[in-house]
Amino acid sequence: MPLYDYRCNDCNQIFELLVKLSEVPTCPGCGSQQLEKQVSLTAPQGQTAGILARARSQAAREGHFSNYSPAERPRR
Repeated sequence: MPLYDYRCNDCNQIFELLVKLSEVPTCPGCGSQQLEKQVSLTAPQGQTAGILARARSQAAREGHFSNYSPAERPRR
């Protein structure tokens, strides 16, 4: 089931709902079905220095350097 953002036209409440394709969403505040689907924000990538360092050390252990930039790859 996809997660959608909605804005109620009657009470102007903004909320998220898990919605099946066969069900009609309703506002949790007022029960209205007069809703506008909103553009959802995407999740941030979350590539912090720690995550990158762990990924790079794992890649080096496995013998591939695909997640290194060309300047960072070891010279052979």
